Amino acid sequence: MQIEVMEHFGIKKYFRDADFFETDTAKRLFRQLKKIIPEGQLIALTGVVGIGKTTYLEKIQKQLAAEKNVIVAKSLSVEKSKTNLTTLITALFYDVSGDNGYRVPKLGEKRERDLQELIKKSKKPVVLFCDEAHDLHHRTLTGLKRLMEVIHEGGGKLSIVLAGHPKLKNDLKSPTMEEVGYRTVTMSLDASQGILRDYIYWLLDKCTNDNVKPKDVIEDQAVDYLTEHLSTPLQVEQHLTLALEEAYKVGIKPINVDLLEETLSSRIDEIEPTLISHGYNERVIAEQFRYRPSEIRKLFSGGLEPNRAKEMTAEMREAGLPI
Repeated sequence: MQIEVMEHFGIKKYFRDADFFETDTAKRLFRQLKKIIPEGQLIALTGVVGIGKTTYLEKIQKQLAAEKNVIVAKSLSVEKSKTNLTTLITALFYDVSGDNGYRVPKLGEKRERDLQELIKKSKKPVVLFCDEAHDLHHRTLTGLKRLMEVIHEGGGKLSIVLAGHPKLKNDLKSPTMEEVGYRTVTMSLDASQGILRDYIYWLLDKCTNDNVKPKDVIEDQAVDYLTEHLSTPLQVEQHLTLALEEAYKVGIKPINVDLLEETLSSRIDEIEPTLISHGYNERVIAEQFRYRPSEIRKLFSGGLEPNRAKEMTAEMREAGLPI
């Protein structure tokens, strides 16, 4: 957002820099997580793109680390699609030992034995956070489940929190993942979608000057329009920013419904962005359903033969995709 726009509307900081908006759902899930993490559990925390998973995870990790009742571990690798069991075990060695120079054994058998002993000696439960877990290979997920069992056999406690798109939840339900999915505690942040109205007013309160009221920035009817057409905090931030920039350009203040109708993306409810927000891009769909990429592109654009489009959407809907 341009500085001129911010000054015009009395905005003191970017929306992305607002504090964490903690909903009742988020509070409830956090209480549940704090209870079961010390027990040594496999947990899947899912939510659509933009719902606030990453921010939520950061808050949980900071609080757990501050309380010092459990050891918090996470992989810092930025290549999430290439993260494997070795990457995650290395992160465990570093964070449990507190030494980034720790010499991690290269041989599998010695590596697992050393980790088992290291966690036992720590005398605290350990929790490993895995973000973007929907990208993990099923062999990695199976390996993590078995690693938990190894640690338990050695007298330690290891919990693993897998965070990712709703695709992760669907993957864990598949027959090939029964060994892992059956033992996973699944939680969803998506229930917080019903609080967008409160989020918008909270966001404006946090990001505007003290003498600025929400109605000075956006009309109540326009807030209603946003809550009807958007579904995540990230979408609110993006489209409210676009509306503010357009309002400044054409000299409108506060934002009204007519302006939002002009700026809100017409594609927001189409199949492609909906699937992507749940973790299903063209590559993932092609691999899971053995569809030709050209067919998927035609389906997204509305150019696929009707009977074939009906067949593909029925197959994806049966597999749990939001179509």
